[in-house]
Amino acid sequence: MGLLERCQELFKTQNLYEVLGINKEAAEADIRRSYYKVSLKVHPDRAPEDPLATEKFQVLGKLYAVLSDAEQRAVYDEQGLVDEESDALSQDRCWEDYWRLLFPKITVQDILEFEKKYKGSDEERQDLIQLYVQHQGDMDAITASALCCSQEDEPRLCGIIQAAIQNEEVTAFPAFTQEKEKKKKARRKRADRERQEAEEMQKEMGLGDEDDSLVMMLKQRQQSREKNFNSFLSDLEAKYSKKGEKSQKGKRAKK
Repeated sequence: MGLLERCQELFKTQNLYEVLGINKEAAEADIRRSYYKVSLKVHPDRAPEDPLATEKFQVLGKLYAVLSDAEQRAVYDEQGLVDEESDALSQDRCWEDYWRLLFPKITVQDILEFEKKYKGSDEERQDLIQLYVQHQGDMDAITASALCCSQEDEPRLCGIIQAAIQNEEVTAFPAFTQEKEKKKKARRKRADRERQEAEEMQKEMGLGDEDDSLVMMLKQRQQSREKNFNSFLSDLEAKYSKKGEKSQKGKRAKK
């Protein structure tokens, strides 16, 4: 069974871009980031409850090998064909090793340095506006998805969004402009609970003061929201990862 057929079987679509949740015009960096995020969801170590996790993970590796190769991607875009006999797809490859080669683990210092540069940057603003539009002003979803975001950052983020609304850059979604105080309090309460859990974990792990910022940044952010925590780390790792290997042309299977 070819790659496209496997995608249909496992992900209910033969469209490689749809599997990654992106469009055909996606930039290389967006493809890479989306591949990482989707592969995290089906990584055998992270999805032990899914009996098809290993197969999905392997298929995603092959899918990315196609879309990350300029020639194969061009053929797929124009003809809907995949090079089934290229080295990337035909060889007996360990896709776990391939994945780790693409996304090496980042260090604590990488995370802290990234946060320092990211907050207040144009990149943060652009990401925030994109999240605002994507989630139609739902601050619960926005704060859960935003990078390097804690409860203390919310007033600043709201200010950025409000300015964008006033400048008519984005639509004034009622979910944002008319958010009820009850919902805001629930979000603050949840953040306080996560902060307390982080402090308790710090004590249990015997971490000192110099480790406190890391624990608070990571554990407070997503202690009870594992999926979004993985997304937070995946965005960081994608920014620090290297380019993957190029594959070659060969026989093609029709879409």
